[in-house]
Amino acid sequence: MIDLTKHEEQLKRTVERARERNIVIPTFEQMRNPEQTPDRIKDELRSIELWDVVPQNLFRITWKNEPRDKGGQFRPLANYMEIPPELTGVEARIIALVGKWFPTGAHKVGAAFGCLVPPLVTGQFDPTYHKAVWPSTGNYCRGGAYDSTILACDSVAILPEEMSQERFDWLQTVASETIKTPGSESNVKEIYDKVAELKATRDNVFVFNQFNEFGNYLWHYDITGHAFEEVLNKELGNDNYRGVCLTTGSAGTIGSGDYLKQLYPTSKIAAGEAVQCPTLWLNGYGAHRIEGIGDKHVPWIHNVRNSDMIIAIDDEDSMNIMRLFNESEGRKYLINDIGAPEETVSQLGLLGISSIANLLMSIKFAKYYELTKNDVVLTIFTDSMDMYQSRMREAKGQHGAYSILDGVKDYHGHLKAQKTDAMIELNHYDKKRVHHLKYFTWIEQQGMELDELNAQWYDPIYWTNIQQMTPKIDTLINEFNEKVGLI
Repeated sequence: MIDLTKHEEQLKRTVERARERNIVIPTFEQMRNPEQTPDRIKDELRSIELWDVVPQNLFRITWKNEPRDKGGQFRPLANYMEIPPELTGVEARIIALVGKWFPTGAHKVGAAFGCLVPPLVTGQFDPTYHKAVWPSTGNYCRGGAYDSTILACDSVAILPEEMSQERFDWLQTVASETIKTPGSESNVKEIYDKVAELKATRDNVFVFNQFNEFGNYLWHYDITGHAFEEVLNKELGNDNYRGVCLTTGSAGTIGSGDYLKQLYPTSKIAAGEAVQCPTLWLNGYGAHRIEGIGDKHVPWIHNVRNSDMIIAIDDEDSMNIMRLFNESEGRKYLINDIGAPEETVSQLGLLGISSIANLLMSIKFAKYYELTKNDVVLTIFTDSMDMYQSRMREAKGQHGAYSILDGVKDYHGHLKAQKTDAMIELNHYDKKRVHHLKYFTWIEQQGMELDELNAQWYDPIYWTNIQQMTPKIDTLINEFNEKVGLI
């Protein structure tokens, strides 16, 4: 659960820090509906770049930013795009929210903010004393370091050493300390070990663990869920919404599926991972190259009982399609030979590596359920190729310059060739088997309570109690802002 206990003495120091730094905290309501942003802040945003580390950009933690690098205001709907059948090879409509237009270029800044705000506005976290520790496999610790810097608070970013160089380059300019742990995306146990070491050796660390912090789940349930709902209201018409397909890293984004299923009870929630690390699918393990997903365990905040399907994606497909979508010869092939709309092809850089995996999940989902042109599948393009130009250079160094022939191979061999393999439609005991995997990480290793693990499965109001916390948190945010006295 999310602890909202107040620590009044620490809260006084936090309020003073916010006043010194000109910080106003946006409410969940304002992140859902950013047109409610105070006029003064809207005016100031007209001269501020999207990635600038300034307090006003906290109000850009929303899906509804204008897609501009500087001076943008807000749109009535989230940024989204539909991928046409010429690219997907299926009739079903695949519609994705686009994460590039957040500060830091990824929606994870929202998840980080969702974890930070409850301890901040209750005084549990004191930015004048604590160091904020952000264990992550990439974008979450970038979002956390961003939020921490705005608060003039020291931050510690922890992530695997094999993540893309762009992440480390950016963190060097923002985070107070960056710690590289052994391994790649799936080596989360090593991150947890480093967190335990910091807690044992430093008195002033405050850990924001996205894998067990329900602020992550709640932000996506509420903010991302509503963004999806509004897009569906515009796009659905007489079509049928069938389900949402999301690869899981911390299992935050998949919380939006819980919101959607309450609106559309017959819809499905599909959880994805890499074939090379099939933890959900086969209780398996391994390293893979789809950065941001598949962390070799089941996050505490994953509502497994509400998941309907597991889909595993081959990282070889994602890496080859990355070049197809971004090399000039690949794009020419898609436009001239496949007939994909040029407008869409020009925007394929909005899909980073895990975004491509989400697209592949959606294709496999559509094929499995034999969906038609009147069916809609939702997903998220979490970040863009801005974070993976080093991977493009590595691919060119390893495989050489990209040709039209490579485009033919990658389109037919990795995109159009998606099949209904490496998937499982979950029955009751399949779900329970996945849920039981939480025991080994969270009860044996991390010291969570067994009673709570069982409540996640058996208690019918466990998840709804979390989902209903937004109004309470918004009340605390408004009280905090009133004490700061800037609006």
